[in-house]
Amino acid sequence: MKPVTISKDAEKEILNILNNKNVPKGYGLRIGVKGGRGCAGVNYMLGFDTEKEGDMTYLHEDIKVIVKKKEMMFLMGVEVDFYDGADERGFTFNQTALPGN
Repeated sequence: MKPVTISKDAEKEILNILNNKNVPKGYGLRIGVKGGRGCAGVNYMLGFDTEKEGDMTYLHEDIKVIVKKKEMMFLMGVEVDFYDGADERGFTFNQTALPGN
């Protein structure tokens, strides 16, 4: 099971960045969390990186996705989306229902 899904809009923007912003060959999309203590929850992070020890990788279409194994419990059921509106533009993270729930 893939812990994180990527919407079509986010996929299009990620591929655009990979192909047009000088991201080095061999890099993948790292999805992670920061925080996770107390009531505030976690903040989601995106970036381009190489695989490291303790990571899990999988393919979403043509995008190599990298997730730290120890962060997977915070990422299960998260969807990366991309909003491109008149008021703002950027990636968003939505909690989706897990299969069986």
